[in-house]
Amino acid sequence: MRVFLDANILFSAAKSAGAVRQLLDTLLLANHECWADTYVAEEARRNLAAKSPDGLVSLDALLSRIRIAEAQPRRPASRELLSLPEKDRPVLAAAVWLKCDALMTGDRGHFGHLFGQGVEGVAIHSPRSLAETIL
Repeated sequence: MRVFLDANILFSAAKSAGAVRQLLDTLLLANHECWADTYVAEEARRNLAAKSPDGLVSLDALLSRIRIAEAQPRRPASRELLSLPEKDRPVLAAAVWLKCDALMTGDRGHFGHLFGQGVEGVAIHSPRSLAETIL
């Protein structure tokens, strides 16, 4: 399975060796493709630098283990993209553009209304629902 990781997933996995990092380790060991793009990687880096700078080393280690694509130019917005705040639209658009099977995000506030739904072939999941689906 090809899984796009939102910035909050990268942040959580880099900040501590908790459940999100364990889930990513499990996905990678099972040969699932974990993807991000430079947009979410830089957002995770910015947030870690501001809130938990000790996690920056872990973020670099994590980014070296996943596939990173260049952020893509804006594309025509679907109804689902328009239902998201402007800053979150590139996340879902990247998952679609990269032909990911899933987008994993912990952002219930902005993506929660899409959890469990498919958007242009991308299933939107929380870490828990992705773990339940895959494992």
